[in-house]
Amino acid sequence: MSLIIGLTGGIGSGKTSATKFFAAEGIAIIDADTIAHELTGAQGDAIPNIKKYFGVDFITKNGKLDRKKMKNRIFSDINSRKKLEEILHPLIQAEIMHRIETASSPYIIVVAPLLLETGDYCETVTRILVVDCNEEYQISRTVSRDGLSKEEVRTIMATQKPRQERLNQADDVIVNDTDISSLQEKVKLQHNIYLSLLQKKSIY
Repeated sequence: MSLIIGLTGGIGSGKTSATKFFAAEGIAIIDADTIAHELTGAQGDAIPNIKKYFGVDFITKNGKLDRKKMKNRIFSDINSRKKLEEILHPLIQAEIMHRIETASSPYIIVVAPLLLETGDYCETVTRILVVDCNEEYQISRTVSRDGLSKEEVRTIMATQKPRQERLNQADDVIVNDTDISSLQEKVKLQHNIYLSLLQKKSIY
């Protein structure tokens, strides 16, 4: 596969909506968060080490990760967040590589909210696509979607790269600052740009 796009963006920027529009164009989507949920579900490969390092209190009766309890822990304790990342990231990376090898579409999108923070996939992806909006949009969308307070959203944002740093590292940017139909049109435009890049590569 000659073109692998790493899609990222801050919380509330519209990554999920953009991803759905790329999928509607027939593009294979590999989502790191989806893989993480699978790994921390019942019988998930990450559960034994999570139980070992964090204790059985962080595992539900059904054998899944207690996400609410873990979220509270990692946002109040940076060492716990790093430990969870140490457990999850190698497993996520391995599964992403497997799915890349078996995907079949003109190009592939790897959705990774912490793509730039961890650097885990920078050697894997060909280009970095940032879905961007201003911070007030991030906060209002996340408050509306997740029922969090503004302070809680700001705490999450503080664990992510500052907006300008994301933009500085981007090869491509989709600005999601209006409505959903505008976002869809911007995704279609970016999709066509990627197809053009593939066409140019095939010529040489």
